[in-house]
Amino acid sequence: MKDISAIVINYNSSSFTINCIKSILEKTSENVSYEIIVVDNASKAEDFETLKLGIEALKKTHIKLVRSRYNTGFGGGNMYGVQFANGKHYAFINNDTVLKNDCLDIVLKFLESHANAAVCCPQQYNEKGEVQKSFDHFLTLKRELFGRKILEKTNPKKYPQRQKVYNAPLKVQSVPGSFLVVKAENFHKVGGFDTNIFLYYEETDLCYRIAKNSNNGDCYLVPEGQFIHYKGQSTAKSMAIKKELKISLLYVLRKNSGYWPYQILRWWLTVKFFFKMLIKPKSFPLFMSFLKGAPISDSLKQKQTIA
Repeated sequence: MKDISAIVINYNSSSFTINCIKSILEKTSENVSYEIIVVDNASKAEDFETLKLGIEALKKTHIKLVRSRYNTGFGGGNMYGVQFANGKHYAFINNDTVLKNDCLDIVLKFLESHANAAVCCPQQYNEKGEVQKSFDHFLTLKRELFGRKILEKTNPKKYPQRQKVYNAPLKVQSVPGSFLVVKAENFHKVGGFDTNIFLYYEETDLCYRIAKNSNNGDCYLVPEGQFIHYKGQSTAKSMAIKKELKISLLYVLRKNSGYWPYQILRWWLTVKFFFKMLIKPKSFPLFMSFLKGAPISDSLKQKQTIA
């Protein structure tokens, strides 16, 4: 069994995936026993071929490339990769990231030396070298109605400032899926990612379920580890993506907070986007989605075809 299995998803962005793999190989110390599972999420044939040739050129036996015949989304793609993984810990790493230092060794040592910790994330930077938000508060009705800054001002102990730069490990509620590391035992116990979610909020939902269903399910930011995230390379901005974001938001809220918080937020967003579309008619599809209840049946997941 490996110390850690790094799982990377590729979707029509093979150049980023290859650079991500190279950074893992270059930065990870020899004392870490690890493997890299690359999941191609039904990319175009030419992109997959580029990825395959790029991985073969590295000539590393601990890299495994597998391909799904249809796009399973973020959570589904990672769950597919887990089936080929043999690590005591899983590192779910976005393909549009590169490691700045020996992140895998740092997070591995942290998790193994903290029995109460189940999930952690290194510090995220953008391509300019600027510190980025690397944790979040649980998705709740209060957070969505009043905003994160109000929560942080009224209860800073429970809701630490996301904008602040931290030098020591910090207990938080959830960490981003761009570089999420979790003990396999805790991940298995809750069934992993919810594959009903195609994109967005999968990591928030996972962290919530691990915290709720485990005595040792704490989540941490580990700023000693550092990585660069080139955001949004696999998902182009579009109205369909914006709708997907809100569908996932309301699904996760209803799942973890209940019917009434979901209905309150749904109708608040319906009213908000009714007035917004009067100024920006392009918002009409979002208004209609909220009016319908943003059902998961409208998710992009339902529109995928098998290659």
